[in-house]
Amino acid sequence: MMRCIIVDDEQLVRELLEDNIKQIPFLQLVKTCKNPLEAIEVLQTGQIDLIFLDIQMPRLNGLQFLQSLNNPPLVILVTAYEKYALEGFNLNVVDYILKPFGFDRFLKACNRANELFRLQQSNREAAGNEPEDFFVNVEYTLVKIVVADIDYIEGLKDYIKIHLSSAPKPVLTRMTIKAIEEKLPSAAFIRTHKSFLAAANKITTVKRDFVCIGEKEIPVSESYKENIIRILNRPEH
Repeated sequence: MMRCIIVDDEQLVRELLEDNIKQIPFLQLVKTCKNPLEAIEVLQTGQIDLIFLDIQMPRLNGLQFLQSLNNPPLVILVTAYEKYALEGFNLNVVDYILKPFGFDRFLKACNRANELFRLQQSNREAAGNEPEDFFVNVEYTLVKIVVADIDYIEGLKDYIKIHLSSAPKPVLTRMTIKAIEEKLPSAAFIRTHKSFLAAANKITTVKRDFVCIGEKEIPVSESYKENIIRILNRPEH
């Protein structure tokens, strides 16, 4: 399944796209957004594989939004303006659909996106690569986070604090602890508590109710203690 979002300021177009997506078995609609700012929040809260993106929108147009993203998902541009086609393809979009469009044209674009998605998955599995960095939204600014710089992450309902070795203050961004856990290398980070993730190779001390990274104490809940010991006992740690 490809997790997708719609970003379009026209209600009728959003409704048409929603209806078309429901008819395609390999697509799962996560959110319908009226503008790119709503989409930025969605991209920070979970994995999105495909964006159906309009171009002409107030404040921030679709191409400006796409240019602001580092390692964006696959994108299908859905627009009434043919003049942006070259610029769109220069941004490596999957396809460029002109409004109005029929379901057959929509399906063709989605099949192309699905082929690319499967190819990307195969390449990742073959290479076994883990992300070295990613971007988070901080007050409508994209901030780069280097994975190796993370000490631990603290969850605060719909927000997280990313505590870094190189910065005295944590980075606060709107994202769930579950969503950030999905972005990180699974073997490199340990869930110590429902609201805390710690970098396994930076843990210096394990005590009854907390682990230490230098002088920082990260709480450990009873349900995660066995998992922590098991992971830290692996040869690579």
